[in-house]
Amino acid sequence: MAMFIGRNRKARTTYGFDEIALVPGTVTINPNEVDIAFSLPRKDAEPLRLAIPILASAMDGVVDVPFAIEMGRLGGLAVLNLEGVQTRYKNPAEVLLTVLEADKERVTGLLQKIYQEPVREDLIAARIREIKDAGVIAAVSSIPQKAERYGRIAQEAGVDVFVVQSTVSTVRHISTEYKSLDLKDFCQEMKCPVIVGNTVGYDVTLEIIECGVAGALIGVGPGAACTSRGVLGLGVPQVTATIDCAAARDHHYKKTGCYVPIITDGGMSNGGDVCKAFACGADAVMIGSAFAKAIEAPGRGYHWGMATPHANLPRGTRIRVGTTGPLRQILFGPADVDDGSQNLVGAITTCMGNVGAANLREFQETEIIIAPSIRTEGKLFQQVQMVGMGSRNS
Repeated sequence: MAMFIGRNRKARTTYGFDEIALVPGTVTINPNEVDIAFSLPRKDAEPLRLAIPILASAMDGVVDVPFAIEMGRLGGLAVLNLEGVQTRYKNPAEVLLTVLEADKERVTGLLQKIYQEPVREDLIAARIREIKDAGVIAAVSSIPQKAERYGRIAQEAGVDVFVVQSTVSTVRHISTEYKSLDLKDFCQEMKCPVIVGNTVGYDVTLEIIECGVAGALIGVGPGAACTSRGVLGLGVPQVTATIDCAAARDHHYKKTGCYVPIITDGGMSNGGDVCKAFACGADAVMIGSAFAKAIEAPGRGYHWGMATPHANLPRGTRIRVGTTGPLRQILFGPADVDDGSQNLVGAITTCMGNVGAANLREFQETEIIIAPSIRTEGKLFQQVQMVGMGSRNS
């Protein structure tokens, strides 16, 4: 609903994860008996099926080859950044160590310098083959300007999923300085599924879906290490963004019979946020900071946004999230922290059981209420002692 914010100017009211809650169902289901599998459509082939509907963000502090392999073995999908340190340096661990040891006053400048090193195309192919040789799905990410070149290299190396990712994605990008990516042609030329993002609106999501993508990433600026909302003022809270984009997906499905999943990307720090994303219409989620806490993460407890090393206008920062346990524990538990950042899959299945959803499509129909006090109601002791849900409000 729009309201006037000044003379002749209206603004919509929008919502984020902290402002809503999910209503328990009239029927409940054993959490062990719900279906959380996620399928990504492929041309002329059976869909790629993931046992869990969770992707790891293409960020250098989160995903390297060993992490991608472990994520794949656990049933999810990790996306490797083709323009990060993994493809710029033969021994990226040494480079990452300098980032971790840098003072916060100079880390952004250091990252800018590190990312000036050119991407090595031989390393693109090598990293993909390393992941493929381990017997798991290989997914990589590139900005639109490099997608055609890197897409061909990745395809030759046997990549399974290619992600075209930018701060804001549109079909109709205008530029006189460089050739814009023709998204429709690119999706037709690529043999593997193409995921495109990021977007937050109904109209633009519908246009992207109509180009033949296999999925759309939803979210501008909500990530823990992203500063786009502060630097550029851009963004839509994830609840509203997910619902709007899900409506575009559903319209396209009713019109064509082709279901193109949407993937809520960023802004989810615990299981509750993840559950709310699905209830708002997400088919899968992409997570960064929660996985940066894994022992296997190359950032060793540090995390930074993809646009942090931008040469002229950095839109990210390095944050310390700490290391809490192995990736398996973060995904499946048992949790030994009280903030909901471990056993994400258990949170999903338990919530689905409590709202009476047997699968993710049914989960998307969950009743949602506006409840800005849901995290503080009755939680005085937690707030005062800064534990549990109180630790997020400190």
